[in-house]
Amino acid sequence: MNIGFELDATARADTGKGASRRLRKTGMVPGIVYGAGKDPEMISVAHNVLLQHLEHEAFYSHILTLNVDGKSQQVVLKDLHRHPAKPFVQHLDLLRVSADDKIKMHVPVHFLNETKAAGVKEGGILSKDATDVEVQCLPKDLPEYIEVDLENLKIGEAIHLSEINMPEGVELLQLALGEDYDAPVASIHAAKGSHSDEEEGGETAAEEGETE
Repeated sequence: MNIGFELDATARADTGKGASRRLRKTGMVPGIVYGAGKDPEMISVAHNVLLQHLEHEAFYSHILTLNVDGKSQQVVLKDLHRHPAKPFVQHLDLLRVSADDKIKMHVPVHFLNETKAAGVKEGGILSKDATDVEVQCLPKDLPEYIEVDLENLKIGEAIHLSEINMPEGVELLQLALGEDYDAPVASIHAAKGSHSDEEEGGETAAEEGETE
């Protein structure tokens, strides 16, 4: 499903903590737009409209159309500052994107066939070790999420970053750091006290006995 997001904003001249507080009291959220070789631009957006967009997971990893005083530009959400105790957004950072320049973004991981996983059917416990991954790609290739199929995952096994089927043109940044960074994204282990767990414990005890 192709989802499009548009966000209307107004340019603002006043900056500083005092100006931001006054802005928030009027139901607006201060923000900044930067990148693409252009000067940073200070903006404000309606808080209630922003909250509606934030209810959609895709908003966090999607190319957004930002309209500032009638002029449109393509951006992505790079940072969001929330109030520590109240359901308020205090500030947002938006990054301009260029069709020819790769961007780095965190996108959510969607796990498929959780209840159908071979290890879960055998009574194993599923552990999700990652909720999102950092990717690099051209804006046109940016995925809303990455899918990880768990159907064939057995007890004692894990799916690592290198085993994910990535969309064409999209790379996982963590893998570029080396083999030591090929972290698991999901694994299934035996439930405590289960037959598999007892077997594993027995094997360990036997191995320790052999070394004494």
